[in-house]
Amino acid sequence: MQPQKDEVDVVMKELEKTGRMECMKQCIQHGDISVYEHCVRVAVMSLVIAELFKITVDRRSLIVGALLHDYFLYDWHEKDDSHKWHGFFHPSRALENANEDYELNERQKNIILRHMFPLTPVPPVCREAWIVCLADKVCATEETIKPLQLNLIRFLISRRLFRMFYLR
Repeated sequence: MQPQKDEVDVVMKELEKTGRMECMKQCIQHGDISVYEHCVRVAVMSLVIAELFKITVDRRSLIVGALLHDYFLYDWHEKDDSHKWHGFFHPSRALENANEDYELNERQKNIILRHMFPLTPVPPVCREAWIVCLADKVCATEETIKPLQLNLIRFLISRRLFRMFYLR
């Protein structure tokens, strides 16, 4: 197992002791992926990005913020007028819920509140929040695009790159 996943699992176990993680396990985020699983994936991807680009981060804040970035605690797929603008308003709902259940620092709050940039117009202010913002988009794309479509895209890109570099 990758070391990033182990590190994320340790923090998630701590959060599960006092929070409402069970609700995140019940709600679907993208495709057939639960909100809980999506948040774990975003936390792991955030660590991978930070390590890949050698970005110094507050690892605990990065992980906690990533795990709670979608802590809105409702099924946004249900037909309900309050879910109509989910993309715009769920970060503030997630922060509100996280503040009720946990003691958060400013980085963690910024990660949760600003992860939907540029859909929400105010950008993140710390590097951890920028990383989670990017990781969330990467994971959401992977979860939304069906594996067959993803393979087709990879194939087409590799063919195009092959032609560009080897068949001049």
